[in-house]
Amino acid sequence: MGKVIDLTKSVYEICKKHPEVVDIMKDLGFENITSPGMLNTAGRFMTIPKGAAMKGIPMEKIKEAFAAKGFDLES
Repeated sequence: MGKVIDLTKSVYEICKKHPEVVDIMKDLGFENITSPGMLNTAGRFMTIPKGAAMKGIPMEKIKEAFAAKGFDLES
């Protein structure tokens, strides 16, 4: 069983628990996640599905990228 990520949690909470998520999200097009302070501000209320909708990134693509790194996404 892979590592499980709860999509109802904020990006901040997920990245604190699984720091490698920052790189996965950056590679998917969430470049701002690496900006100083971004994770501590917007990341505290932003979820992965909300961010995907804002950026126009299909959730299927996100699920595939996370699965390739050993993560299971659940909502």
